[in-house]
Amino acid sequence: MTDALLRARNVARRFGSQVALEPTEIDVRAGETLALIGPNGAGKSTLLSILAGALEPSAGRLERLDGVRVGWVPQRSSFYDRLTARENLELFARLEGEGDPAETAERLLARFDVPADRPAQTFSVGNRQRLNVALALVGKPRVLLLDEPTAALDPGQRRRLWETVTALRDEGGAVVFATQNLEELDLYADRVAILQHGTVTFVGPTAEYDELHAEEVFS
Repeated sequence: MTDALLRARNVARRFGSQVALEPTEIDVRAGETLALIGPNGAGKSTLLSILAGALEPSAGRLERLDGVRVGWVPQRSSFYDRLTARENLELFARLEGEGDPAETAERLLARFDVPADRPAQTFSVGNRQRLNVALALVGKPRVLLLDEPTAALDPGQRRRLWETVTALRDEGGAVVFATQNLEELDLYADRVAILQHGTVTFVGPTAEYDELHAEEVFS
């Protein structure tokens, strides 16, 4: 797989008669950040779910380099509402085989400034998203997949998130994020993939990406 940590080989997905994702080839490479852009319903979340292993493709296959862990931040919360943030993090740390779940929880609580000991069901939208991201980092994944991760975060929270994301990339990991924020695209993406109507219409370096074309994508 050369420098690809994940590779989608002609993966496609149908829900009954509806085509959510046409056959798609895409690599997730070590040391890069890949942005997925496109309008709502374009197939971004479907592709991320397949890359995360949370959704089986209807066709094609997903290849993962041996030993590579994947962290996933879906749009919907992936934790237990009745547990506190600390309890959620310790539970996920145990499931990931962390040697010291309590230390893992404390480290991630401090990094993301999440209220530690309140039930997650009482959290604001922003706190829920920060806990979502913290949970994705349990187990020290080498690939991080994020579905519009900053939509509910304030500027300071966004900055801290991107500091974490770029550090993971700079250490030889890979990040894939779906966004409709073109500023984030310009600041953080090394490559861009455009999806329209379930089809990848462009993949290439950000330097080759034409912003005017992007505006047409979202029109």
